[in-house]
Amino acid sequence: MEQYFSATQKMEQEVMFPSLLRGVFPQQETDLYERYQLLKAIKPVVEKGLASVTDQSRASADTDTSSDDNDTMDAQLEERLSHHLAGLQQVLTHLTRDTNALTRRYSQILEQISPSEGQPSW
Repeated sequence: MEQYFSATQKMEQEVMFPSLLRGVFPQQETDLYERYQLLKAIKPVVEKGLASVTDQSRASADTDTSSDDNDTMDAQLEERLSHHLAGLQQVLTHLTRDTNALTRRYSQILEQISPSEGQPSW
């Protein structure tokens, strides 16, 4: 999770002119500008989603059930949680990889269009 947030923070800091990404295609047929917009839109959803999961788990802990039902529910919940965490890990890994790739590509674009640092631009 921290890698994902770190990657998105770096992307937001480095990509100062997202319009430079318009029409730039990586190996896939995805416009990098559209990918940038998607990655920016997903970040708050992930942050809010984690907060709502915490709130829901607190609310469900307040419900009262018998101990046999609790044992069965605990096993099912553990299995479901494990499944969903594995899925979340895969999604976050994919998003982190995409975010890092987009940031690298943006840096390459800037290097191609900016003059070398050793020479004055005037």
